[in-house]
Amino acid sequence: MLLATVILLVGLVAVAQLVPASILLNFRNRTDSSALVFAQRELDQMLAQPLNPPSSPPSFTDAEGHLCYLGDPTNPNHRVGTNVLLGLGNVPIIDFNSTVANYNFTYQDGSDPSGITYDVRWAVITTGNGSTASSKRFILGVRQAGGNGYFKPITLDTMVTK
Repeated sequence: MLLATVILLVGLVAVAQLVPASILLNFRNRTDSSALVFAQRELDQMLAQPLNPPSSPPSFTDAEGHLCYLGDPTNPNHRVGTNVLLGLGNVPIIDFNSTVANYNFTYQDGSDPSGITYDVRWAVITTGNGSTASSKRFILGVRQAGGNGYFKPITLDTMVTK
């Protein structure tokens, strides 16, 4: 009976140690999901802008009130905005060690009770003839700023054409 009790206690202690780990994993997944949803929402707003807007340089104010620049059609085939690095498999990722005015902002979700802040940065590559854009490639990255632990940045890469 004593041996069975010891085996049962060892099993219960092992299971009890999984509870805090699963709570932490759940929190990190929620944070990653929130960052991804926000990144997609911001990218959708960028893609909804006209390819050749009347303002120079092309910009818009997003739903949260941030001024966002959208590249430079007079400088085609060059990256404008935040630096982009190449990750594994030559996948572009945003370099969060550099800051370029009007190509980054911080965002805090007012509906999130934990008050997490996200660092948002992007780069734009415009293709065209020097005055009119025929396509734009957006590389947008979001990462958690502050908080406990390391959270991997999220990078979205897409293109819009005429």
